[in-house]
Amino acid sequence: MLDVPHEVVEHVSWLIHARGCELNSRRRKLGCFRQALLVLVHLRKNETLAQVAAGFGVSTATAGRYVSETLDILAERSPDLHEPCASRHLKGSSSSTAL
Repeated sequence: MLDVPHEVVEHVSWLIHARGCELNSRRRKLGCFRQALLVLVHLRKNETLAQVAAGFGVSTATAGRYVSETLDILAERSPDLHEPCASRHLKGSSSSTAL
């Protein structure tokens, strides 16, 4: 169970959807809501990319791309967020916690 309010997941998923519309991007393996959920699980529970990828049925590369893209979207809305999240992502991607 992820202890993040449903509204937060919905908000992040809406930001992902809006970015996809701006870029006219192709359909993805995970919808916006599940992509937001994957990213929030990775950040909140400190799951590795391999763990969240397996849990959501995508490759590690795809999970990493989702995390990176979503952090970029969030950083645009809060410029001070990008540097700590980017360094946490680089350092924390090898740590492990049970899903």
